[in-house]
Amino acid sequence: MDVLFNSINVRDLLSSHDLDESSPLSAPDLRLLIDRLQFQSLQIKSKVQAYLLSHHADFSDLFSRCSEAASRSEQISDSVSNLLALISDHPVDAEIRDTVSEIEKTMKELKAKRELLGLVKVIVQLSERLKSVQEDLKNGRLLSAAEAVRDLKKVVGTVAEEREPVVYGLLRKEWAECFEEIQGILVKFMENAVRFEREPNKLRVKLRLSVDGGTHGVELHTIMEAMDMVGILDYGLAKVADLMIKHVITPAVDCGSPISFTEETNQDLGQKTEMILKIVSCDPKLEKDDVDIIYSKIIMVVKFCYKSICFQNGSWMRCFGRLTWPRIAEIIILNFLSKVVPDDASKLADFQKIIKCTSEFETVLKEMMFISASDNKDERLSNFTQNVEVHFASRKKTEILAKARNFLLQCDFAVPQEYMGTSPKLKYSGIAEHSSDHVVDLLFLSERCVVSEAASQLMALVHQTLQDVCLSSVKVALEFYHAARDAILLYEAVVPVKVNFCPHWDLNPKPIANPLLSLYHLSQALRAYLERQLDGINQAAVLIHNDCLYLSQEILGLAFEYRSEFPSAIREHAVFLDMAPRFHLMAGEVLQRQIQLVIFNLKKAIDGADGFQNTHQMQQYESAKFSIDQVVFILEKVHIIWEPVLLPSTYKISMSMVLESVFSRMTKDILLLDDLAAEETLQLQRLIHLMLESLSSLLESLIVADQKGTSQEGFTHPLDDLIPSLNKIRKLADLLDMPLKSITTAWESGELVRCGFTPSEMEDFIKAIFADSPLRKECLWRIESANF
Repeated sequence: MDVLFNSINVRDLLSSHDLDESSPLSAPDLRLLIDRLQFQSLQIKSKVQAYLLSHHADFSDLFSRCSEAASRSEQISDSVSNLLALISDHPVDAEIRDTVSEIEKTMKELKAKRELLGLVKVIVQLSERLKSVQEDLKNGRLLSAAEAVRDLKKVVGTVAEEREPVVYGLLRKEWAECFEEIQGILVKFMENAVRFEREPNKLRVKLRLSVDGGTHGVELHTIMEAMDMVGILDYGLAKVADLMIKHVITPAVDCGSPISFTEETNQDLGQKTEMILKIVSCDPKLEKDDVDIIYSKIIMVVKFCYKSICFQNGSWMRCFGRLTWPRIAEIIILNFLSKVVPDDASKLADFQKIIKCTSEFETVLKEMMFISASDNKDERLSNFTQNVEVHFASRKKTEILAKARNFLLQCDFAVPQEYMGTSPKLKYSGIAEHSSDHVVDLLFLSERCVVSEAASQLMALVHQTLQDVCLSSVKVALEFYHAARDAILLYEAVVPVKVNFCPHWDLNPKPIANPLLSLYHLSQALRAYLERQLDGINQAAVLIHNDCLYLSQEILGLAFEYRSEFPSAIREHAVFLDMAPRFHLMAGEVLQRQIQLVIFNLKKAIDGADGFQNTHQMQQYESAKFSIDQVVFILEKVHIIWEPVLLPSTYKISMSMVLESVFSRMTKDILLLDDLAAEETLQLQRLIHLMLESLSSLLESLIVADQKGTSQEGFTHPLDDLIPSLNKIRKLADLLDMPLKSITTAWESGELVRCGFTPSEMEDFIKAIFADSPLRKECLWRIESANF
């Protein structure tokens, strides 16, 4: 059969093999090719036939197998058809599915029961373990009980979880009861093990304790180990720490009652049963409580605890140190170190010994693991001693502020008698020639003024403090700088300038006289007293104005005077100018408040004149005269209060404002009268002359004050410029008895205009005095026609 699978090459059938592939075949070649192909075909057929005959049996077997396979396929097809028909009539698959589901459910239930059985076994084991804890506690097996409590805590936990079995909560509750029981037993053991006996004055530590009075006992070391295992070492040692602080450490640091310590040991059958720390009083004359002695006492106490209570266990000792060291350090600082902080900068060098001893003391404590060797926060004493400059400066700052506060509290803000307006010494010499703590120079005004003793002392204290700033280190200088600022601001805090409410209750004029009052109550009493002073017309308010003005001037000069000598580190940060405007505004507010009070009282007095109407009637005249007398009395009182205390320039401006309000009000009231009788004009003229004559000395004081200010300003001011209404009221007095033509002539000359009269005022004035006539009409027309 190989011939059937071999390819036939046409060229092999031709006679010539040199034919070109592209050239066509000739007819003879084609006939030859056909013949040879027929011959080749016959050969192939004969070979095929021979092959089939030789393999006849094989082909017969193959065909029979194919026939059998075909018949079997038909049988299988019939069987499948029959099966499908059977299934469609009876749903066996549903029954099988239900059976499988039941099997799966049963298997799950079996698995859950097995797990539940395992859980029950665990619960039973835990319950038995908890019962064993109670048995161990009864039999004194504290370590076994503590180990069980520790292990059970990991299993049952301390916090309930969501959807946990109820039995877990019961187990947790039972564990908590066991924990509280063992905790109570261990703490009770510790209380019995470490006791302080007051009568013999000693600390007793029992190294072995009996259980329920039995013969067998428990070692203190075992108790400590059990507490550590359970995790209540802090709680168990807390009362021991309190006992040590109260009865041992505090007396050791108390310099008033010096003590020393001795150790004793009690033994039984060659074994130590008790360790005793005995406290022995010492003769103060024989022993001086300095830093070495105090530190050595505390080291002895700590070593005793290290050996007798913590058994040289580092972690136990560290726990005991966390409970006691913060309080020990605080006691040492309060009772000793803070008291030996130098009060003078020259003594700072002597403090180096204390710094060295403190560092060595804490090193010993680190070796016993009483304090941490890596945490700098435990170096509390070293941090305090190394910052001694800050503590020194803080103490000095407190002293400075206390002095400043005392200056303010002890001052009654009263002007000394020699500076009162009635003093002959002041009358003939003046403030400029006085030399006293109450008279100060104003740096930027070239004047002198009277201030309170508190302000003078306060600024002297500030100057002294700033001088210390120039000579101190940076830390101390910074504290002193803030102390100087705070001392100045104390004046603003104590002296009430902006007051909206004044309490109306009786107050001693010198509220600081009662020594039983606290400083806070003294400040409040003084503040209430000054509030009342500021709500009235008195020299205390004027003195406060001078104080504020003086402080603002001094503050402006502080930077120029000291800043160049300050340490370079704080030179750029030292600022005083921000406070000067505050005190300058305070001075202006106090003065304006006084001026407004005076003007208010003057207006009330003038209101009593009822507009100066019908003064030709005796009763009305007397009422008007009484009002003017009140005005004069008030002005004289203000003159007596203000002139000796205020600066001449300030007095001149303030009094001019007050007089201007009086004269303008009286002129306005008189010009508003609409019908004046001849006698009435004379009475009004008499009242004006009476007032001006009574105020002559006051007006002269303004001239004197203006002359005193000439040296600063270079020129004087006429009274008419200071008080514009003065010339107007004087001219009004003249107009009251002046003929109509003379009034018209004065108007046309501009004299009345220069005095401040307006055309409408003159027209109303003429209509009120003169009856209607051709002359009056002509005068009114001339007044209207005049053009200035």
